[in-house]
Amino acid sequence: MEIVKNLDNTIINIMKHLIYLLLGFQIVFLNLPPLQAQEDVDSTKLTLDRIFASGEFRQERFGPYKWLGDGDFYTTLEKSDSIEKARDIIKYSSKSGERTILVEAWKLIPEGKEKPLKISNYSWSNDLSKLLIFTNTERVWRSHTRGDYWVYDLNKEELYQLGEDLPESSLMFAKFTPNAKKIAYVSKHNLYMQDLETMEVTQLTFDGTDEIINGTFDWVYEEEFSCRDGFRWNENGDHIAFWQLDASDIKNFLMINNTDSIYSYTIPVQYPKVGEPPSATKVGFVNIKTKKITWIELPGDPMQHYIPRMQWVGKSDRLLIQQMNRKQNENRLWFYDLTTGELNNFYTEREDTWVDIDHPDVAQGHWGMTDIAFLSNERDFIWMTENDGWRHLYKKSFMSDNEICLTKGDYDVASFYGIDEKKGYVYFNTSPDNSTQRYLYRVNLDGTGKMTRLTPDFKSGINRYDIAPGKKYAVASHSNHQNPRTVDLITLPKYKVVKSLVENKAYKEKMATLDLGQTEFFTVKTEDGIEMDGYMIKPPDFNPTKKYPVLFDLYGEPWGQTATDTWGSLWHHMLAQNGYIIMTMDNRGTPCLKGAEWRKSIYQKVGMINSHDQAMATKEIIKWDFIDADRIAVWGWSGGGSMTLNLMFRYPEIYSTGMAVAAVSDLHYYDNIYQERYTGLPQENDSVYIKGSPITYAKNLEGNLLIIHGAADDNVHYQNAEALILELIKHNKQFQVMPYPNCGHSIYEIKGARLHLFTLLTNYLMEHIEAGGK
Repeated sequence: MEIVKNLDNTIINIMKHLIYLLLGFQIVFLNLPPLQAQEDVDSTKLTLDRIFASGEFRQERFGPYKWLGDGDFYTTLEKSDSIEKARDIIKYSSKSGERTILVEAWKLIPEGKEKPLKISNYSWSNDLSKLLIFTNTERVWRSHTRGDYWVYDLNKEELYQLGEDLPESSLMFAKFTPNAKKIAYVSKHNLYMQDLETMEVTQLTFDGTDEIINGTFDWVYEEEFSCRDGFRWNENGDHIAFWQLDASDIKNFLMINNTDSIYSYTIPVQYPKVGEPPSATKVGFVNIKTKKITWIELPGDPMQHYIPRMQWVGKSDRLLIQQMNRKQNENRLWFYDLTTGELNNFYTEREDTWVDIDHPDVAQGHWGMTDIAFLSNERDFIWMTENDGWRHLYKKSFMSDNEICLTKGDYDVASFYGIDEKKGYVYFNTSPDNSTQRYLYRVNLDGTGKMTRLTPDFKSGINRYDIAPGKKYAVASHSNHQNPRTVDLITLPKYKVVKSLVENKAYKEKMATLDLGQTEFFTVKTEDGIEMDGYMIKPPDFNPTKKYPVLFDLYGEPWGQTATDTWGSLWHHMLAQNGYIIMTMDNRGTPCLKGAEWRKSIYQKVGMINSHDQAMATKEIIKWDFIDADRIAVWGWSGGGSMTLNLMFRYPEIYSTGMAVAAVSDLHYYDNIYQERYTGLPQENDSVYIKGSPITYAKNLEGNLLIIHGAADDNVHYQNAEALILELIKHNKQFQVMPYPNCGHSIYEIKGARLHLFTLLTNYLMEHIEAGGK
């Protein structure tokens, strides 16, 4: 019966193909998978279903975890033995590994309910007497930052909800005071405080609307400055400093939903495009006792400046505020003294290109607001800058111009991890000899001596660290192109593994059964003298006497480095199994550890210098004996989608097939913070926007182009795809397009989207670029 069933399915598929051919129907969106008998499946081979639908290749996770105190203990969530589909909060000793169930899941069952709260995230009060639980969350742009908050009092063994009378799932960024007597949160763009003894709720701001935003941020601040949580308690718990944004002059970009009701409706997004002024932003503080709000008057037009960072300095009543100009090439650091009302600009950093607030790096693993690290004297601080041509750490003082360069030499610091004042060390990530890797180093706080590498030699690849507040322990994550991610608990300053937190043993065993191709790193020098890092995944049966097709996987902009020594994409390995060489390379303008000139050479040359570097590198690569110059394809997502379009339009003699996902087709269509940072103001030099935009060169298309875009993309708007479609039609250029309804920038919101997307990409590649060596 099984043979008959498979035969019937085969006949049905053949009939489908014949019907489509007879009708003259060009299959664009419904690419049928290759016909294949079920019994012929090879367990050593990857398939789209295995990668995207089966759940077969899930890796282990650890967390969410939280350090307790200085890090002598930590907590994490683990499966409950007593309640199905629930998790207990477990406490571990960092030194001994002793395990204690700190909060059992049944204790988190609200009165009148049968199931415990689903914990999305949690935090502890400083005295560890109270647990704050974030649950019932909703997505705000990129992250789930809105939801309900509950407090579990460990001493009283009581569970209660915060802001009960406020709308469901409306609370954001709840935080205890340092003494855990009060808590503050945002709801509907207003700031609230709640007394944890009386449970009395006090509203602190009253002007919050869709346009007046207190204690959080608008879309573009979140996207480009990683600003989400917009208020801070001081150490004494008697003042809250907060941001207020006035977005009343920001125009709405309207997305449309055609499918969730009989009549379509629009979804407005406050989105300042290139050339448009940002939200007027100011910072102030509220006295908890008097409820009085004081606004800090920074100089300059608030609509021509940004305030991307603000923090309390230690236990003092001083605020540190970072103010950037519209062009983002000047960052002014201000001290504001609450006692005297004095405002002091104690340091200003300027660049001809742009000043980085966050220094993007692959080893950080995530983006978030980072405070300036002050020493205990609340006078000296650590500052990262690349004013001397390399990104280094300096110890500076706001009391004088004296500074000490802590990381000396011709290399870049990748990321800063913290200060151990007791032992006199500063911890950071770098890789002086290989930009594709990252390692933990320390250097003396007084500037003497040389830096010391702490990551063991056998941990080659990408290493990331989360160092505990006391600097005695850290969570260390490692992977490279040969080994999936592992996570260890280690000691510092002497690097020693205390406990393995993630081994990924089952995943590694699964990988060992697969026939995977060899990943090889290389450097290629262009005719312009530019040396670029790259790697390639070769087919498992690679034969150097044959010529193979290449699929380039590219990004190429300041927020992404792709040629890194880390565990790679199974989809790329699947394509390699099917006879393609997969390559990636990093051009000038990407955040490689190659000096400021490398990174900032892209200023006012986005779309130009980066695509030129990639094309010139490809020209050298197609000279290699095993590369088929007639079978060169490229694909990318977001900035990589833009790169794909630029290469297809500017260098049609090199690239015959391109697949662009969520691409910016016209630089004018992107947001002001990102694009003006790297391209300048269009009012001053619009020609660089025109020259850098792929749409300008769409008339040159000669090869095969697939355009993919989420119709509900609030980041790179679907407008980009439609404008490009119109331009290609105008020049009678044939192409294919796939819109994903109601999907955002990552295209996952509708059921089956990821499997469908990568099936489409795979089939399009195989249709236009013949696989295998010749």
